[in-house]
Amino acid sequence: MTENHAHTATEALEAASRDARNQHYTLRLYVTGLSPRSQDAIRTVSAICAENLAGRYNLEVIDLYQHPVLAKDEQIIAVPTLIKKLPLPLRKIIGNMADKEKILVGLDLRST
Repeated sequence: MTENHAHTATEALEAASRDARNQHYTLRLYVTGLSPRSQDAIRTVSAICAENLAGRYNLEVIDLYQHPVLAKDEQIIAVPTLIKKLPLPLRKIIGNMADKEKILVGLDLRST
């Protein structure tokens, strides 16, 4: 990679990062009932959104006990599952939501 190409790529990444800070996020968190694991996932994801996406997110919590057909529609194989619908690309974060860094990376709010 030439130095000029690397500089252009860096500028593009920085511009994308600035754009991401202004984008509205559409998120769905799939849980099962009010189990401790579900409650922890709701609490953790809500806190991350409030801290990092204040005023620019919509978080929908879906209880698969109440809406089991949605598991098939979204191809949910484990819970909790957090899906970032927008901004693209679509991302799925599956399993324990205690790892805040994993969630931030999955939401493209932090680089790996």
